[in-house]
Amino acid sequence: MVDRLLGKRIMITGAAQGIGFAIAEAAAREGASLLLLDVDGDRLETAARSLGLQRDRMTWCVADITDAAAIARSVERARQAIGPINALINNAGVNVFAEPLESSDADWDRCFDINLKGAWTCCRAVLPDLIAAGGGAILNIASTHAFTIIAHTFPYPLAKHALLGMTKSLGLEYAAHGVRVNALAPGYVATQKVLDYWNSFPDPEAAKAETLRLHPGGRIATPEEIALAAVFMISDECPFMNATCLTVDGGLSVQQHPV
Repeated sequence: MVDRLLGKRIMITGAAQGIGFAIAEAAAREGASLLLLDVDGDRLETAARSLGLQRDRMTWCVADITDAAAIARSVERARQAIGPINALINNAGVNVFAEPLESSDADWDRCFDINLKGAWTCCRAVLPDLIAAGGGAILNIASTHAFTIIAHTFPYPLAKHALLGMTKSLGLEYAAHGVRVNALAPGYVATQKVLDYWNSFPDPEAAKAETLRLHPGGRIATPEEIALAAVFMISDECPFMNATCLTVDGGLSVQQHPV
């Protein structure tokens, strides 16, 4: 299928790699215009140029999503380059894992600043244009951590639970303006974050094998598979889906014990 996102001007955070870049690729194929954001300037420029889009369909900005002024400048740059943003995908995030009593104040602040405050900063920046246009879509990339708990991953699940709460709250607040706010909850995805997680163990291959064993299908998702779900949710194919979360985890979160 092509052109499912014609007329969409999508802001994607954390777009330089992983799920964010896979979403950018999929959205570009479906006709969207893009504003790509990331804190890694070199990697972002490489990723953006690899998409091969004309200037009237894409711009990119190096920005910290917790910096409201930088986000406002990015949205204004997009307004001049591709037009007002009418869809947002809050993908940028960071893993902060610890045992609760070993977690520092700095860990807490970093986790919530990026995974929750940053998403809200971006929502706040684009909502006026979405409301003025009579509608739009926001998609928050959550996680199965938003409704399940894995030991020793504190405080990451707290932030993702809160992100899901923000999704529901904003979805209800702005539904009458035609703005849909939803979340997408991946399980394990073959990104650099997951590789780094496996590599944090004394035996990375054993950690990988344990992760795969948790999944009914014996594998984890590719970034491209998550991107397919994101395209659907940001498109006009689900116009009555609002204030909810779509889980894409291969059955991980509903399995009580691995077989």
